[in-house]
Amino acid sequence: MKGYIANIEEVTKENNNFRKVLYTGKNSQLVVMSINPGEEIGAEVHKLDQFIRIEEGEGSVILDGVEHVIKDGYAVVIPAGTNHNVLNSSNKVMKLYSIYSPAEHKDGIIHVTKTDALNDHDDHFDGKTTE
Repeated sequence: MKGYIANIEEVTKENNNFRKVLYTGKNSQLVVMSINPGEEIGAEVHKLDQFIRIEEGEGSVILDGVEHVIKDGYAVVIPAGTNHNVLNSSNKVMKLYSIYSPAEHKDGIIHVTKTDALNDHDDHFDGKTTE
């Protein structure tokens, strides 16, 4: 099958991994994430554009030092070069999906925990797509 078709809200809410790459195309990548209470993604800057949609939970996103409250139903567009972080300030897991344009991570990568993600120094996109 070409492409990726699924109920993204269900897939996102069912995901219990810190990061899971669902699909990698030539020009974009779909990733789901679970951020535990009190946890954050960690401040980062990409050389690509990123879209984030919160499906469950609440917290904040910081874009170039400006903090914004977010919760389920919110979307965030992060232009390339923007220093950003997503923080879960609630007492339940934050569930989100992200679209990177172009891809950021190796296809099929699963990081069960944030520690796994931090310890994986070889997870950056290597040019291999899902198809």
